[in-house]
Amino acid sequence: MMIAYSDFILFFTFYSFLGWVMETVFASINEKKFINRGFLNGFFCPIYGFGAIIVVQSASWINAKVENYFEASIISILCSVVLITALEYITGSLLERIFNCKWWDYSNNAMNLKGYVCLKYSLLWGILTLLLIQVIHPLLLGLVVLFPPNIKVYISICLSLYFLADTVKSMIEALNLRDVILNYSKFTVHKYYEKIIQHKRIFIAFPRLLLLNAGIINRDVRSILNDKIDKIKVELKSRFQQL
Repeated sequence: MMIAYSDFILFFTFYSFLGWVMETVFASINEKKFINRGFLNGFFCPIYGFGAIIVVQSASWINAKVENYFEASIISILCSVVLITALEYITGSLLERIFNCKWWDYSNNAMNLKGYVCLKYSLLWGILTLLLIQVIHPLLLGLVVLFPPNIKVYISICLSLYFLADTVKSMIEALNLRDVILNYSKFTVHKYYEKIIQHKRIFIAFPRLLLLNAGIINRDVRSILNDKIDKIKVELKSRFQQL
């Protein structure tokens, strides 16, 4: 059964937000400070939204074809793991082609494929898929059906416009960053510094990008951001001493 457009947007929004929460909590715990994960400016990770929709739709299709509940559940989970892993691989590959740098890298994990995907996280997707199909989505579906159809349409239109605007804005920022990184020689040192600081959010969200232009004098991204942080610390310390 195909998902109605308004329901699709609501599901996509919820799972994109849930994905952002998981990514942000995980990254913040590792870094011991708040890290706003995600490609978009808002609190959403669209790859999780698309992934969840793929899982729900494939599970619905399989349940319609396979009568045995246990067999259908196993097939749904296995298919979902393959589909989500493929989605992660394609996304990682495209981002590296555009920016000439991996946005995440599983090369140090066992049984990885070009660093984009690995067995460890594919198994994790399997566990999350099980929770999604058996627990989370049935609860969400029960809540969504409570909304009047016309209200869902209005909400979905507003959310669609938001995602469109945020996606366009984030893509422009990312492409501008790509231009700065690849054509650094066309910018003065001062202008280059300004551009890197301007895109600080992206570097914090995806630390692998800190390796861009590594070792190039006055162009090393990590050095520039660390220098900026040091200057802020010195300024704050000076202000406290003046109090």
